[in-house]
Amino acid sequence: MTQPAFGKERTALLDWLGNHRKHVLGILAGLPDDALRRAVLPSGWTCLGLVRHLAVDVERFWFRGVAAGEAIDFNDSTGWQPSPDEPAGAVLELYRQEIKRADAILAVIDLDAPPVTWPEYFTDWHLDDVRGIILHVIGETAVHAGHLDAVRELIDGRTWLGEPVSRVPRD
Repeated sequence: MTQPAFGKERTALLDWLGNHRKHVLGILAGLPDDALRRAVLPSGWTCLGLVRHLAVDVERFWFRGVAAGEAIDFNDSTGWQPSPDEPAGAVLELYRQEIKRADAILAVIDLDAPPVTWPEYFTDWHLDDVRGIILHVIGETAVHAGHLDAVRELIDGRTWLGEPVSRVPRD
């Protein structure tokens, strides 16, 4: 059995990651500021908080900090809770900017490269290479895109499948 071409693997991984990122931004499109800031579930997180989490605790943390070894604050507590005076557009733009920075790293880094930095508080598990980091971020982003799907449907009935048509019977 032959190994898949390096280019095909990278393309597949980045396509999957990109699709989930687009899902996150797409499911939030058109939501007014008050809806983006409203906690819908008992846990209290907001759509904006989740996007900030994806920017700071996922994209920045895993790609810039762990994979590339940039000097970031591994104890940054700004994820999940944007400040009340931070414009919604600024949080969404932060996510887009972190995606661009991550993509620049992912365009040149070897998938087999080990993490440059590993947070000392992760003592019970470790990702072996950039490939594993990408897969971890794909999973994290996909899970949160699903959370946003559910919250968006609770807010105004819209689903990622489009409105008002859904493949899910409602009767």
